[in-house]
Amino acid sequence: MTAATATSPALEVRPAPAWVTPLELGLLGAIWGASFMFMRVAAPEFGSTPLVAIRLGLGAVILLPFLWRERRAFDHRLWPRLALIGAINSAIPFTLFAWAAQRAPAGVGAITNSMAVLFAALVAFLFYGEKIGARRAVALITGFAGVIVLASGKVGGASIGLPVAAGTFAAFLYGIGGNLVKRHLAGLPATAVAAATLSCAALMTAPFAISQWPQHAVSAKSWGAAATLGVLCTGIAFVMYYRLIARIGASRAATTTYLVPLFGVGWAWLLLDEPLTMTMVVAGALILGSVVLSQRPVK
Repeated sequence: MTAATATSPALEVRPAPAWVTPLELGLLGAIWGASFMFMRVAAPEFGSTPLVAIRLGLGAVILLPFLWRERRAFDHRLWPRLALIGAINSAIPFTLFAWAAQRAPAGVGAITNSMAVLFAALVAFLFYGEKIGARRAVALITGFAGVIVLASGKVGGASIGLPVAAGTFAAFLYGIGGNLVKRHLAGLPATAVAAATLSCAALMTAPFAISQWPQHAVSAKSWGAAATLGVLCTGIAFVMYYRLIARIGASRAATTTYLVPLFGVGWAWLLLDEPLTMTMVVAGALILGSVVLSQRPVK
């Protein structure tokens, strides 16, 4: 999915016709859902770290103009904090998802990714004293039950427990990252923050990517998937997301989270001929249902 956002998107967005917002939400869900398919295609040839370095580098290039425009807001003392958040919110979780994509269907990563919303609430409760409420507590328990169901499943006779654990831990890191951005980078332009953290993450992963660069020739198919993952699913998708936040607010823009696992499983089934198992259906229903429950406004 996405890295966490700051609270002030530095994008001026003109009012749009009523039909534009649902269309863009659906398109963004489709793009982020496709990211797991592209990882599934490219990771076996590139390996997880080189693929992530390409993704981060291309995504950062797309967003760098926003950072350049807001460069005066980024004091040099901010950069260690930005680097830490870049590691927690991009470099490590992207690598975990890419590692999982080498070992399990793309839908597995898309489903576990949805846990990020629940983990953000859990981290806020455990470390920042925010109230979690009975409904969110039930949602967390339901979501964790979904993870257990998913981890217990098999694809092609092989266990997917470790890829599920990797994707779940990546979602947990997203939850930590979201809270760090909210509390330590509030007021900074969100697109510029994303550019800064992606750039830091790209620089951090570069030495590992170079040392692990594949010795064999990488196919044009995998290069295309890696490039699309970086340019479309990271750079352009982030710009779309922040434009939506500027137009309709963060809570409504976050509803695209509900669409990511649906598209992730759907794209992999349609284009990669990956199986849709009953375990994935049950686990996805539990996790997605828990996310919807946790996001419902209090009456």
